[in-house]
Amino acid sequence: MTQPDAFEELRPQAFAIAYRMLGSVSEAEDVVQEAYLRLHRALEAGERIESPRAYLSTVVTRLGIDELRSARARRETYAGEWLPEPLVTDPQEDPARHAEMADSLSMAFLVLLESLSPEQRAVFLLREVFDYPYDRIAEIVGKSEDNVRQLAVRARRHVDERRSRFDASREQRDELADRFFAATREGDMQALENLLAHDVVLQGDGGGKAPALARPLHGRDRVARTLAAWSRNAVRFGGATVRRVEVNGQPGAMFLDPDERLISVLALDIAEGQVQAVRSIVNPDKLRHLGRPADLRALLRGGSS
Repeated sequence: MTQPDAFEELRPQAFAIAYRMLGSVSEAEDVVQEAYLRLHRALEAGERIESPRAYLSTVVTRLGIDELRSARARRETYAGEWLPEPLVTDPQEDPARHAEMADSLSMAFLVLLESLSPEQRAVFLLREVFDYPYDRIAEIVGKSEDNVRQLAVRARRHVDERRSRFDASREQRDELADRFFAATREGDMQALENLLAHDVVLQGDGGGKAPALARPLHGRDRVARTLAAWSRNAVRFGGATVRRVEVNGQPGAMFLDPDERLISVLALDIAEGQVQAVRSIVNPDKLRHLGRPADLRALLRGGSS
C-alpha cells in the first residue's frame, strides 16, 4: 500500500474528530487538510513519526481548538441562530458503528457542545466519544492529566444535564418521520400536531443569506402552523421535492426546487414517540457541500436564481 493510500485510511477518523469539534463540514475539511500537510512535511523532513494516526489526531484537535476560539467571535455576530452544517450520513456503512456514533453526531448534541469551552469540548469528545485514555488526551491538549480529568468531569456534568436522549429504535424513528413529512406535505394540521411534543422547538438557520426564523419557536401549535405555512410557500414556486435522508445520524430530509437545487435540509429529533425538535438549515453557505443551493428569496418572489 502506498503512503497516500495509507493516509487516506486515516482521513475518516480525523474528519470525525474535526467535525464534532467544529460543527462545520467545510471547516473540518480545512483542518484535516492542514493536518495532512503538516504530516507530509514532517515526514519529508525526516522526522520519525511512530503513529501517523496519533499525529493526525493531535494536530486536528489542536487546530480545532484554535479554530473554535476564532469561531466564537464570528458566531457572536452571526445573523440569526447558528446551527451546525448538516452532515448527510449513510447508515448502511457499518451499521453497528453508525448506531454507536449517531448520537454524538446529532444536531442537538453539536449545539449543546457549543456551550463548552474549546478545551472542554476537545477533552469531552476525545474521552467520551473516541475513548482516548486521559494520559493521551493530556498530551494532545497540552495540559496535566489532573487538569484533563477536571475538564472532563465538568464537561460531562454539563452535557448530561442537557443532553437529548434518542430512545426510539431507528425503525420507529423512520416510521414517525415518514408520517411527519407526509402530514407536512399535505398540510394536515391535526396529524402534524399529534406527532409533535407539547414543548417541541423549531429552529432555523439562514445566516442572513436566506429567509429564516429570527428566533426559535416553541410549542406544538406554533410549530405546526409554521410548518404548514412553509408547505404552502413551496406550492408558490412549483413545489419542492422531498428527499428523505439521515441528517447527522437522525431522520431528516433535503428539500429541492423544481430544478433540483437544494432549498433546505431539515433534521428531526425524535424521542418518546414524538418529534421533540425540528431544525431547518437554509443558509446556502452551509448547503454547498451537499449540492447546488437554490435562491430561496428569488423562489418566494416567483423568480429564478
